[in-house]
Amino acid sequence: MRYSLSLTYLFLYNLLQFCGHTWIFANMTVRFLSFGGDAQAGTFYFVGVMMGICQLLSLLELFHIADGFEECRLFPRFMQVMERNVLLFLLISLEEFQSKQIVCVQFYLWNILGLLRYPHELFCLIGTPSFNVLWAHHTLSLPVYLLSAITEGTSILHMLLYFESEGMYSFQRKVSASIYIYFPYLLMGYILLLILGSSLTVRFLLKEREENLESWNKKLKKE
Repeated sequence: MRYSLSLTYLFLYNLLQFCGHTWIFANMTVRFLSFGGDAQAGTFYFVGVMMGICQLLSLLELFHIADGFEECRLFPRFMQVMERNVLLFLLISLEEFQSKQIVCVQFYLWNILGLLRYPHELFCLIGTPSFNVLWAHHTLSLPVYLLSAITEGTSILHMLLYFESEGMYSFQRKVSASIYIYFPYLLMGYILLLILGSSLTVRFLLKEREENLESWNKKLKKE
């Protein structure tokens, strides 16, 4: 009974994420085909809420792995989920940055990752996914994730200028001595963590790809 409920829940969750990413991707593509480059300025305004919902819901995936609902490595999923939610928080804070071209590129990359991931998860829940779905998920996701991580780092570097000029989130605390916390320095530290975490994530994803494709080949040999 518990297995059936968890299976139903995971199916509905992945279906909801797939529908959300499909809606965002279709909306952005139609706007781009209709208005060309001018559509980029309104990307966050038109799809930002839905993107925020999808990324906030993705926090549940960490609990899925921790509770044993999903058999997957926690660290790479943790990195991907936190990278996106941190950047979304920064985007919401900086309205003047929301119309930048890099935001449109970032949303497209996140959507491509979602459209590669969630159909694969749905097929795994229903039965055994085809080799094409398995290969696409574990192979195409790697370069897209790398581009996404690079774009995230580039976005934060550009945001540093805004935070430095506005002094946002910088504050002074008095403990035993007066301590001034300068938010751009925290972002610089975060960029270093992003580089390290992304590198480890790529390593884990490569290992996961090798294991899954090797498992598929063994299964074919047995048949």
